[in-house]
Amino acid sequence: ISRLTRELSGKRLELLKEVVPGLSRVGILWTAESEGSVLSFKEYQSTARALKTQLQSLEVRGPEPDLEGAFQSAKTGRAGAIIAIGSTLLSRRRKQITNYAIKHRLPSMYDSSLWIEPGGLISYSSNDAESYRRAAWMVDKILKGTKPADIPVEQAMKFEFVINLKTAKAITLTIPQSVLFRA
Repeated sequence: ISRLTRELSGKRLELLKEVVPGLSRVGILWTAESEGSVLSFKEYQSTARALKTQLQSLEVRGPEPDLEGAFQSAKTGRAGAIIAIGSTLLSRRRKQITNYAIKHRLPSMYDSSLWIEPGGLISYSSNDAESYRRAAWMVDKILKGTKPADIPVEQAMKFEFVINLKTAKAITLTIPQSVLFRA
């Protein structure tokens, strides 16, 4: 099942620019130790050029990444928002990352709705529950004797655009009405 995580990078950046009018510089929080994060970062770079938006790399490394330092760099570099590229390293620190974004009053975008509950501002992604349901269906087919090679690859068809209004209020950001209607 393809969740189209990287392929949605451009749409995430577009939505973030709608949520934060006048946004010209975005910090990308990522880890180079994840091949998927490296590829996602490249996707954001190509979209940013088309949207005339500057990106600031906020690369973190190691088992104890310097997240505070990354957010300080974002503020020093005058990033107007943050996009976190999901990886195992960063996903384990969702609460910490969303707290830093709120503390520094930086609007934040994520590639999974799992970031919203701990305080993330917005996410745009395939519907996780639907993807897991389809994966369970495939496992059931395999357990009943279907060869995995006989099961076609599926692409996500349902997508979620989630906005945390409590976080928007905490960072004193007014979400445009047109964006709220779409969410």
